Amino acid sequence: MDLLGLFLLSAATLAFEVNLTRIFAVSQFYHFAFMTVSLALFGFGASGTLLTLFPGMIRRARRTLPLLGLAFAATTVGSYWLTIQIPFDSFSIALNPAQWGVLALHYVALSLPFLCTGAAIAILLELHTGKAGRTYAANLAGSAIGCLLSVALPGLVGAVGVVLICAFLACAAALFFTCRWGAKWWQVAPQVAVAVLLLVAGMYPPTALDLEISPYKSISYALQYPDSRLISQRWNGFSRVDVIESSAIRSLPGQGFACSSQPPPQRGLFVDGDNLSPITHVSAPEDLRPVSDCLLLSLPLRLRPRARALVLDPGGGFGVLVALAEGAAEVAAIEPNPLVIRAVREQGEWAGNLYEHPQLTLFEEEGRAHLARSGANYDVIFMPPPGAYRPVTSGAYSLAEEYQFTVEGLVSALDRLDEGGLLAVVRWLQVPPSESLRAFALAVEAVEHTGGTPSQSLVALRSYNQMLILVRQGSFTAAELASVREFAGNRFFDLVYTPDVDPSEVNLYNVLLSPDYYLATTGLLQAADRMAWMEEYAFDTSPPTDDRPFFGHFYRWRQADEVLAMAGHVWQPFGGAGYLVLLGLLAVAIVAAGLLVVFPLLRLGMASTPLGRRETFYRLSTFGFLGLAFMLVEVPLLQRFILFLAHPSYAMATVLGAILMFSGLGSLISDRVPGRVAMLSVVGLLLLYQLGLVQISETLLGLPLAARVILAVVGLGPLGILMGIPFPSSINSLQERAPGLTVWAWGINGALSVVASVLAALAALSWGFGRVLLLGGLCYLGAWLTTGLATRSRRRGDAPLPPDR
Repeated sequence: MDLLGLFLLSAATLAFEVNLTRIFAVSQFYHFAFMTVSLALFGFGASGTLLTLFPGMIRRARRTLPLLGLAFAATTVGSYWLTIQIPFDSFSIALNPAQWGVLALHYVALSLPFLCTGAAIAILLELHTGKAGRTYAANLAGSAIGCLLSVALPGLVGAVGVVLICAFLACAAALFFTCRWGAKWWQVAPQVAVAVLLLVAGMYPPTALDLEISPYKSISYALQYPDSRLISQRWNGFSRVDVIESSAIRSLPGQGFACSSQPPPQRGLFVDGDNLSPITHVSAPEDLRPVSDCLLLSLPLRLRPRARALVLDPGGGFGVLVALAEGAAEVAAIEPNPLVIRAVREQGEWAGNLYEHPQLTLFEEEGRAHLARSGANYDVIFMPPPGAYRPVTSGAYSLAEEYQFTVEGLVSALDRLDEGGLLAVVRWLQVPPSESLRAFALAVEAVEHTGGTPSQSLVALRSYNQMLILVRQGSFTAAELASVREFAGNRFFDLVYTPDVDPSEVNLYNVLLSPDYYLATTGLLQAADRMAWMEEYAFDTSPPTDDRPFFGHFYRWRQADEVLAMAGHVWQPFGGAGYLVLLGLLAVAIVAAGLLVVFPLLRLGMASTPLGRRETFYRLSTFGFLGLAFMLVEVPLLQRFILFLAHPSYAMATVLGAILMFSGLGSLISDRVPGRVAMLSVVGLLLLYQLGLVQISETLLGLPLAARVILAVVGLGPLGILMGIPFPSSINSLQERAPGLTVWAWGINGALSVVASVLAALAALSWGFGRVLLLGGLCYLGAWLTTGLATRSRRRGDAPLPPDR
């Protein structure tokens, strides 16, 4: 009964944890998803402190375990409700220091459910001394099932419903804990009633628990207009898709100054409350021709009449509509989100049945996977801009992985072009140039990787708010450059770069004080040492790679003085707010772990340890290294597999589920495999992963998603098994020497895991995933070393500490 209860509680815990990443991604911005892993581990670490302070909870396990299950249910709903009632405003944090307090409040409140689960696990480890493998296996198996539930449930009940379902599972766990001691029916009846109530509420979530969306998200602006109305809203395992109707929704990205045409009525499609993508009211694509004529996106179609075009991530279909309006003979659209496709199709005749057009072929898959698959080449490939303007000062997207906008991503697109084909990349403009310059640098690198000459294969021009970068398979001809000039001049687009550009041709229409974009692009191309030139630039605009796919991360450490000088004086002072929010989370994690986990354990535990000073230090250091190592391996693998598995939520569920499931198997054999052998084996396997993971994943990227999920699970199996051995093996060894230190070891492990979860994300931004994996390997080496030193100290008969130390 105990293990069944732990299984259900662990499933509820992991489902809640993964679901929180979806809640944060919708209600706030993507970088807050990293807080979820940290606060979960903080709760686990703090549970060791709780049990050290109140050891009677272990002695009275009969009452404690059911109460912990019920407390998980209560704090799950309660902490979520608190985030709605006291929302966190990341954008005003420089002007309103009280928001740091709100962030800390959310951090602590949302960690309470995980504290309950951590305490239950620690109590069961104490109750089943010498059988840590079975207990740990039940925990990890339940966690793996929770990962699957986190993907399957949102499409049925939404993110709010998942919160309530998790509370229901915790109540069910409490019932198993209660029945373990033969409780009577009247003792469990209240728990059954609460569980049934939570299950019904989860299936039909009350509106009082609806998400509180950040006021800075696109959907919040759209809903402020008096005539706006919500047409549809749906969830799946990795997104929420809304369609809003409002007279204020008008989107003509890349419009020229000479354009006087107004767009037809449009509806807004939002993914996770952001990235407005218009659904346009037309009877047929030809109706858009007066408007499409003066858009940046129409240029490649003018250079390649009757083209075979590919549109990546079309969203509401505006790029598809432009391609058809401009006379493309065939259009392929690659949309990875089935809810987006469904939302556009539901507009029916209002949107001209766009996604049923006879010249359109629609693929429901991720763009990189389609490009990796063998097939026909294209004349034009469109990479449309992100839906919403992204000021570099906000930093809200600095932690988002954009695998299409990496060197490997652009190379895969260029490889699918016919000779003379065009890759069209559109990005927003900022001053000084940042997003557009990084895209240009990315195009330069990709052309060089395919054996081309960047100075002859690139063209760039700008409207008042966007830049179009054309990358040709081969060199631009004189006739093509003349057509580019004619197109730009007639529509008042400013040239930024052409192979034969003259300084007198730039900065003519949308006049800037200085031709910054021309100077930046030509400076980049003409630099004798391109990397040195980019290093001296104000922002980090180096080309992202699949190992470091953070297109929106522009922050440099030398900006710190400027950031601090502006803090409290302007609304958005950060050149890399996403990075600095992570630093803030790291500070909160270190302070919380230090004050609520490490310090109390050191104060209370050191006074009662039966071991000597050295052996105690080495044994607990082992658990600290294991906490660091596990997260420094897990987090970069989660991020690295986003490309292979198409979506962050799929990657999190698959990678977490596989590692936890196989770690559970590893824990079952932990009494037969020496922990130190497993630690060294993990290090060797991580080296193999680092050498071969990128090449293998690129080779297999074209396979169907189901096949990739299976291969990911199988590929992670050996690593998961080995990672599951050291912890229970070390627990069993510790319990042979000092059973009372189990909760202390659990707390130290959790505290270091808290820090490592945020540290891994920070390190990936600066160093890339591969180096973070190697850092995790070094921590496993540290655990191997301290385990050996602890054994040596024991053999030397290290004297115990004085009782009052």
